[in-house]
Amino acid sequence: MPVKIETTHVILERQLIIYRRSHSGAWQCRYKCDGHWQRGSTKEIDLKKAIERAKRLLIEAEIRKEKNLPVITRRFRDIGRLAIDRMKQELEGKNGKVSFTDYIRVIEDYLIPFLGNRNITSIDASALDELDADRIIKMKKVPSKSTMLTHNSALNRVFDEAQMRGFLTDVNRPKLESKGKDSKRRPAFSVIEVQAFLGSFEGWIDNARNKVSTESRTLMRDYVMALLDTGARPGVELLNLKWKQVTERSDPIVVNTTDLNEEGEVIQVPHMRRSVTLIVSGKTGTRQIVGMNRTVDALRAIAARNYPDLVMPLLTPLINVIKPTNDDFVFRIKDQGDPSSSFMKMFASFLEEHTLLKDPATDQKRVFYSLRHTYATLALTHDKVPIHTLAKQMGTSVLMIEKHYSHLKVVQAIDQLRGNESRQLIDAGGVIDDIYKSKKAAPKPKTKDKSAGV
Repeated sequence: MPVKIETTHVILERQLIIYRRSHSGAWQCRYKCDGHWQRGSTKEIDLKKAIERAKRLLIEAEIRKEKNLPVITRRFRDIGRLAIDRMKQELEGKNGKVSFTDYIRVIEDYLIPFLGNRNITSIDASALDELDADRIIKMKKVPSKSTMLTHNSALNRVFDEAQMRGFLTDVNRPKLESKGKDSKRRPAFSVIEVQAFLGSFEGWIDNARNKVSTESRTLMRDYVMALLDTGARPGVELLNLKWKQVTERSDPIVVNTTDLNEEGEVIQVPHMRRSVTLIVSGKTGTRQIVGMNRTVDALRAIAARNYPDLVMPLLTPLINVIKPTNDDFVFRIKDQGDPSSSFMKMFASFLEEHTLLKDPATDQKRVFYSLRHTYATLALTHDKVPIHTLAKQMGTSVLMIEKHYSHLKVVQAIDQLRGNESRQLIDAGGVIDDIYKSKKAAPKPKTKDKSAGV
């Protein structure tokens, strides 16, 4: 049993104690209410006054308990840090959501700086309005609704922590609203533009300045191929994918072509119909998505570079790399880290070089998310993909697809789908328009007119 120092006094056995720290003149107190010990300062130097103040704090706590109010108040900063610690623990234990990283950033960068010194119980509608104004000043713009949803989710994590610890109740917990301007749909690429950048990748890679740049550009091309083919969210969904989370499938069939052999017979060729199933984790948790031949080609290319000694059979080229024991990340250059920090700048530079960065209709800059919107647009307008299936593949809701793609008249588009055409349209290729050719390509030398002077 710990030895009590002279400055410790038991006022009520197992219920109220006052004490004084060596570095402080004021008396502190500990009191038990609702089965939990609480601490507070009496703010009194005189012992008798401190005892009376401590008794009042205990009585006030009991009254607050009877009125269904939190027993004591706490600063927002302290509760916010507790909420951050809890989310970090869940992330380390692999039970946390990917969005926790965003919530932690919001709490640290926006909520604690403004609300930190306030008691958690003093945050009301007026305080939230002031927070909204401060946020606009800090961001230098009105945040979108999606941004506000993230900020509100972060704030609710703090309120959840306070409620779990008895500092808040349902009665006095603030209700949050998702204010903010409607977010704009990021611009997609047209079929012609997709053909243009797919046809430009090889030359762009060949023009890399060194080996490191060549490797980075090649991996980014494979990443773009997979995003365009699966509709995955850019970022962690594919960049955190591991080989052991990949399953491949092949359903070969023989198809006729329009070509004839020397005897005039229609040529029959095998079609591998390769696909892969990927287990990805992201904003909406863990789900399975399907990638078709373009994704298979991208994964096969990465595997060939990173595991040059592995045998890659024709029907199942990935069979020797997608072992349950292979914990390696897929979208990596061997022995290098996460490439995401360089990918965004590299993709923007590539698009700018080929006059594809800005959408001609809206003048908005395109980003990796534009590939996701391109996937959805082509699936709705060219492929026979039911809207519920598309929602599952993309990890979103039917409502969100209808909201963001209402300009395509989703319901009517489903009835008018013309089959699995988008990949054939893209793969059809053709001559790339001069407008999309590299701005850095050297001009062709002019040929001398032999007829000159004749």
